[in-house]
Amino acid sequence: MTVQAGRGVWSYWRFYLALSPFYLLFGVFGLYPVASTILLAFQKWDGFGPRQMVGLDNFRFLLADSTFWLSLWNTVVLFVMSTVPTLSIALVLAVMLHSAVRFKGVYRIAYFIPNITSLVAMAIFFAAVFSTNFGLVNGVLRSLGLPTEDWLGQPWGIRIAITTMIVWQWTGYNTIIYLAGLQAIPTEQYEAAKVDGAGPIRTFCSITLPQLRPIVLFTVILSTIGGLQTFTEPQVMVGNTGGPGQTGLTAVMYFYRSAFLENDYGYAAAIALSIFMLVLLFTAINWRLVRGRAVR
Repeated sequence: MTVQAGRGVWSYWRFYLALSPFYLLFGVFGLYPVASTILLAFQKWDGFGPRQMVGLDNFRFLLADSTFWLSLWNTVVLFVMSTVPTLSIALVLAVMLHSAVRFKGVYRIAYFIPNITSLVAMAIFFAAVFSTNFGLVNGVLRSLGLPTEDWLGQPWGIRIAITTMIVWQWTGYNTIIYLAGLQAIPTEQYEAAKVDGAGPIRTFCSITLPQLRPIVLFTVILSTIGGLQTFTEPQVMVGNTGGPGQTGLTAVMYFYRSAFLENDYGYAAAIALSIFMLVLLFTAINWRLVRGRAVR
């Protein structure tokens, strides 16, 4: 039996050979960097000299590093401020687009354009929009007779500016995903609800949301992974320092600063592992919350 099983495996060598480029590329560009980062987290290295094993020293310093905890707090705040309105607006837009009769294709393209626009270009544009002297936002406030704000010069102004950009970029993407989920719901369910006298809100809560739970879980997990790795938006808008009080400094920005500006690659690897664990934790929490409600 063992010999026959072995022969059976080797009889598929052509298929394994055809798949081997993927696994080779994955091993070189995926598995090896991850393993190297894990090992580097227990070492001290400036990028040039020999590496020195330091054990858990990087993690001990990480636990006592107030800047790291501040960057984590900023990351979580930006994640919550951007994810909740993004998914909420996307769901509302998807329902409206699903009910639209004409120009559905035009709306889909218009909603998706921000997602394929250059992220750096958008960050520069939004930095100009929230500029203190010549920004569009302050221009509107002046025209309404309201006081202007130094958006990029105060903590919550920075967060609002970054959040606005993230919401603008990802709302259309999630709208298209929700729209695909809505189109998969059988129309007979809506017709039956209409016959029973259910109103729009009742129909939405009893039919649309339960049917969309897997899609909502998918978007929540993607938003969690992306939101906890926020980097380009604050980096372009407020720079590597994170702005006043470092309120725009995210965990990934702190990782970048530690590795490529301070040349402390061992400590940066420890930060990267911490971010990875944070993503896993929030993903598990979201999965448990959304999946648990679906089971009920």
